[in-house]
Amino acid sequence: MMHAWDLLVQPFIEFGFMRRALAGSWALAFAAGPLGVFLVLRRLSLMGDAMAHAILPGVAVGFLTAGLSMTAMTVGGLITGVIVAVLAGLISRLTPLREDASFAAFYLVSLGLGVLLVSLKGTNLDLIHVLFGTVLGLSTAALLLVTLVSSITLLALAGMFRVLVTECLDPLFLRTEGRIGAWAHMGFLALLVLNLVAGFQVLGTLMVVGIMMLPATAARFWVRSVGAQMVLAAILGALASYAGLLVSYYADVAASPAIILAAGAAHFVSVAIGPQGGLLQTVRQSRARRARLLQSMGDDYV
Repeated sequence: MMHAWDLLVQPFIEFGFMRRALAGSWALAFAAGPLGVFLVLRRLSLMGDAMAHAILPGVAVGFLTAGLSMTAMTVGGLITGVIVAVLAGLISRLTPLREDASFAAFYLVSLGLGVLLVSLKGTNLDLIHVLFGTVLGLSTAALLLVTLVSSITLLALAGMFRVLVTECLDPLFLRTEGRIGAWAHMGFLALLVLNLVAGFQVLGTLMVVGIMMLPATAARFWVRSVGAQMVLAAILGALASYAGLLVSYYADVAASPAIILAAGAAHFVSVAIGPQGGLLQTVRQSRARRARLLQSMGDDYV
């Protein structure tokens, strides 16, 4: 028992950078998971990926002007994220182009522009830090930023919960109730941008969307209600962060990909054995239907 305790807990007791990494990853997971649930419900799963790359040019501009300054890169990413969200929304409303296609176009342009800007001044190491994060090197300021954004997000989601659920289930009804639907949509996009900007400090612009979407899609296979999915997504994200950091410590591999792979493992296990539409349940239901059909055919024949 003591040996297992040492394996599971000792790294976080012994090393301060491991404790900061765990705290930052948990703060991000607690807010990103519930946001991912609403992206899944609204069938906008790829929007998170698009927005994660949309902040890259702003982060790159902040890097070009102030180096690896958390404040400059955060402000730059926030500005470009908001601009892309507004422009993509306007284009989808004023043209026949769907919102997901509009975000996809901005995603491709932003990724190319951001990588180009970072490469103008920085080294390959700087580019890796921006794209894949520095979860094992979180500063106190970055940890406070992620914690603050997570707290704001959870409070805002609690306040907008009914409106967001209504928008997912019956957007036409919400439009008849005035502008509350549009304000809720813009508020949700603002929360999404905030979490992506804060999260790139932890997992980088390429990886942050993973901790948002993988736990959310996994939770879908275990529980039905939206509230339960939000709670479970946060828990799964926290567990994936813990497991990924342990794997990173003992196997000496990069922490951000290890966290995302742990979340991916939870996703695939959920797809396989989840009681709400998992493959195992689907096979069982198919066999049960076939047995009932054969039985009814036998009864009819008799």
